[in-house]
Amino acid sequence: MTKGRQALGLLVALAITFAAAGIGSAFTSQSVGDWYAGLEKPSFNPPSWVFGPVWSVLYTLMAVAAWLVWRQGGWMSAHVALGLYAVQLVLNATWSGLFFGAQMPGAAFVELVVLWLAIVATTVAFFRKSIPAGVLLAPYLAWTTLAGVLNFTLWRLNA
Repeated sequence: MTKGRQALGLLVALAITFAAAGIGSAFTSQSVGDWYAGLEKPSFNPPSWVFGPVWSVLYTLMAVAAWLVWRQGGWMSAHVALGLYAVQLVLNATWSGLFFGAQMPGAAFVELVVLWLAIVATTVAFFRKSIPAGVLLAPYLAWTTLAGVLNFTLWRLNA
């Protein structure tokens, strides 16, 4: 695979991943300043300013991981792993729509459990194609685990 094709592949992976981030961000910005700010929060809730930088790093790591998997032989050799990646991206954006857009933390938590399972499946599939790609998804899985605990707690505190 030429360097030019590899660079284009990385740009595509970044564009697709950050498109999902942008969709999620559009939902988040609708209510983070009023509805979310007014929720009772647990003591372990990170400050609001943490979320943007953390997600930016995570989305970058996710895109690089997808690119590493794609680079192993293109779409045909990694269609299962990359298909799982696409599914978890859709679920990631959907969570923001449920939690922030629809302001339904209970439904968002149920969806987040499905998202978490999709991330686990994607991580396993990525490890099978590229150990570094699987490692790059580990922080995303860890952060989503924290997000799940936080989502559940916010739902229970504000029900």
